[in-house]
Amino acid sequence: MCEGFRLRTKTTLLSNPRINETFSFVSGIPTDEEQATGLERRALQALKHGKDPYSMLKPKEYAGTQDEPHIVPSIGNKRLVGCLCEEDNTAIVWFWVHEGHAQRCPSCGSHYQLVHHELPH
Repeated sequence: MCEGFRLRTKTTLLSNPRINETFSFVSGIPTDEEQATGLERRALQALKHGKDPYSMLKPKEYAGTQDEPHIVPSIGNKRLVGCLCEEDNTAIVWFWVHEGHAQRCPSCGSHYQLVHHELPH
């Protein structure tokens, strides 16, 4: 009687495609994406769609020109930026970048532009 119940349950699970997707133990071990919940699930889905929810990936490099300024993500309307200006320089030039058009470093002339960035949660 137990074996018949188990077989019938397995058949019911296989006949309903929605349940079959939810419970992957019928087809094998669930993947990380199938068993993730909450913020972890949202982060995995964002990475799957090519987004970087926690800024874990290396940012794209920009030339720093007026046409292609360095992108500065911010949740506010201004952000403090430090520029090294030269590769072997030991002094950092600090300045504020405000929302709107691109702004230049007062020392080397590299352009920076503030872009609004939403937090993942």
